Parts: sequence; C-alpha cells; structure tokens
Amino acid sequence: MHRKFILPALFVVGALSGCVTQGDLVRGGVGAGLGCVAGEIIEDGRCVEGAVVGGGAAVIGGRL
Repeated sequence: MHRKFILPALFVVGALSGCVTQGDLVRGGVGAGLGCVAGEIIEDGRCVEGAVVGGGAAVIGGRL
C-alpha cells in the first residue's frame, strides 16, 4: 500500500507546488488528505485516486 502511494503522492505535491500562493498548496494538501480518506472508505484501495480528485477540486474551488 505505501509503495503504491508514495510516487503518486509526490507527483501531486510537485504539481501543486507550482501554484501561485502558499494557501493553494495548503488547500490542495488538505483536499488530498480528505480525498484519500474518502477513497478508502468508498472503495478499499482507492486512496490515490481520491487524493488526486480531492486535491484538484480544493485548489480549483479555492480559485473560484
């Protein structure tokens, strides 16, 4: 589980680090964490997908 999670998580953090403000990075991190938990609850082993969707939605939602 942890090996599968590390590389996508680093990719998500690297992608989010290109954001303009520090608030976007924090918002994306929190969204990714919540998305990971939701992905695991909804279907076992879907943490990475949930983290990507949650982090992206948080950053985009914060920009609107």
